[in-house]
Amino acid sequence: MYGDEATVRRILTEAGDTWAVVGLSTNRSRAAYGVARVLQRYGKRVVPVHPKAETVHGEQGYASLADIPFEVDVVDVFVNSDLAGAVADEAVAKGTKAVWFQLDVIDEAAYERTRAAGLDMVMDRCPAIEIPRLG
Repeated sequence: MYGDEATVRRILTEAGDTWAVVGLSTNRSRAAYGVARVLQRYGKRVVPVHPKAETVHGEQGYASLADIPFEVDVVDVFVNSDLAGAVADEAVAKGTKAVWFQLDVIDEAAYERTRAAGLDMVMDRCPAIEIPRLG
């Protein structure tokens, strides 16, 4: 398990409310689309990050984390595991507080690098599943 309950709770309740969702596009059939909507219902600002830089759920999209012109608290990663490590490194460089790798997104080396940089990190879990459990 990558990210204990205390870390999950801290990211969801204390890390901040601006979440960059990497892989979020206007494709309604993708998991990122529904998870972003759940995060919004729980008061999070969702910032789409996708090469097309599309506006999703009323929020302007950006092609990369580096293109976002404001602070981001949490980076939620919906890309394949082989691409996820680079996104985690970008999140560290951007100065975010936490990184969240979605279900089935696993990169143990990226997890270790991100934690060593002082960020909270959860891997192979979904915030849309975890946030309602906070009660």
